[in-house]
Amino acid sequence: MSRPPIVLVHGAWAGVWDWRRVLAPLRASTSARCRSVPSSGDRRHLLRPDIGLHTHAADVVGCLRDEELRDVVLVGHSYAGLVITAAAHMLAAQAMPALRQLVYVDAMVPLSGESWGSRHPPEIQAARTAAAAAQGCNALPPPDPGGFGLAGADRDWLLRRQCPHPFGAYRELLPRGAEALDLPRAFIDCIEPAYPTIDPMRARVRELGFAVATMRTGHYPQIQQPAVFVEHLLGFIR
Repeated sequence: MSRPPIVLVHGAWAGVWDWRRVLAPLRASTSARCRSVPSSGDRRHLLRPDIGLHTHAADVVGCLRDEELRDVVLVGHSYAGLVITAAAHMLAAQAMPALRQLVYVDAMVPLSGESWGSRHPPEIQAARTAAAAAQGCNALPPPDPGGFGLAGADRDWLLRRQCPHPFGAYRELLPRGAEALDLPRAFIDCIEPAYPTIDPMRARVRELGFAVATMRTGHYPQIQQPAVFVEHLLGFIR
């Protein structure tokens, strides 16, 4: 295997299961692994009110450190764009040369001092704050996957597996200087239908000079068009 290893980080309400359709084809070309962050997927029992972005980023850093991974392509979907950015910042601060590249899959691409929710319209922020208060354990209840462009069996599959996401991760700010990364970065832009809360990121990544691939699919390309997703992801790797 000549390509560098890939580590996949899922978005909010999800788990490692959402990479299921792309793992085998990725592993035909390189080492690929995924991990559920604390409070999600098979680790949903770890949900606590104090979990936030730092918890999730530190978990990813711990995985790379304990597995002694180097030259990694770190991939984040949706909310996990914040996680991989914060994790890269932590690794740089610890002088751990673990990363080769960051890939954002229809994801948040934050700047210093921004949170997951800081670029959302006020009405969305208010609705999510109210939903987390009603859910209990300071967590956001899962949305209907139809809003991600999923239908039929795929929508039902997510409905069975989604779990509440810690609200602290919605509000916690990216540390100062965290976006100043000396790494190649790429973005997979999913446009049919385009998920509205990612819209500000579409312009940002182009302004920042990211490599961009556009997919005519909804917010879950790894589920909706796995073969095309794998082609784009492998095509990004330098």
